[in-house]
Amino acid sequence: MRPPDASPRGPLGDFLSARRSLITAADVGLPETGYPRRVPGLRREEVAQLAGISIDYYTRLEQGRVRTASRPVLHAIGRALMLNDDQQRHLIQLAHPDEAERRGGSAPRVSPQVERLLANLADTPALVLSRYFDVLAWNRLAVALLGDLAAMEPRHRNYVWMTFLDPHVRSMLVDWRERAQEAVSALRLAAGVACDAPRLRELVGELSARDPDFRTWWVQHLVTMRTSGSSRLDHPVAGRFSVDWQVLTCVDDGEQAIVLMSAPAGGPDHAAIRRLDAWAEAHGLTHGTAAPAAPLVTTPHSGASGTPS
Repeated sequence: MRPPDASPRGPLGDFLSARRSLITAADVGLPETGYPRRVPGLRREEVAQLAGISIDYYTRLEQGRVRTASRPVLHAIGRALMLNDDQQRHLIQLAHPDEAERRGGSAPRVSPQVERLLANLADTPALVLSRYFDVLAWNRLAVALLGDLAAMEPRHRNYVWMTFLDPHVRSMLVDWRERAQEAVSALRLAAGVACDAPRLRELVGELSARDPDFRTWWVQHLVTMRTSGSSRLDHPVAGRFSVDWQVLTCVDDGEQAIVLMSAPAGGPDHAAIRRLDAWAEAHGLTHGTAAPAAPLVTTPHSGASGTPS
């Protein structure tokens, strides 16, 4: 299934065009002209002026006729488009794909040491995620929180997919809209220039076909990566509570990340996690690992079904 934003301009041109449409003349201190703008955002000549480069060169970059630029030029364009640090790194990655770190063709595997770490964690739901947020490993509390990950169809055992299309996870996230936008932004950043990677293409294609919010946010080229934060949850067993989450990169495999969820000991949120753990133990839930996600079937879908995230 083809992503909805694929175009002949390529990832770099698409990103520049999307970001330009979000910046107004007032945002960057330019005077408004006396005639209406045909499209939202800055004009190409205004971006070129702010970046100190020629209009022709910027136009060729955005149209995809030029697919790279020097780092000083990219930083100048980034300042003109008011990019944050994550967006600036993404821009450089798009313009210099050969410098982006690539993983080999081998399937992602979670080390036995990481598996043992997850299994031994107490009072802390934990997951291992791949580059494109497939869930590779989990502990007992993660299963209690998110659902039976082992029984889930492998292609749907994905954090972003579950955030949008799994009824249990979507209803559990009290602050769903914020968490969902963060998930889209993180996936866009992880995608980099690899927009045609089969796993990414299939995942984005299905989500775009089945969820209008995902489709809208994906084509806006939202790009950011948060490594910590807090989420409010409403779980059918544990009730309403909040968790702090932290993302840790695996040192021996930069394509994997460990996500930990916790609450301060002694408080009501920690008590909710303890209730959840007692329920998990009573029901015989356990930790596990998953095989790599299988390719998605690229057939039309008529509505949203579910699986946990």
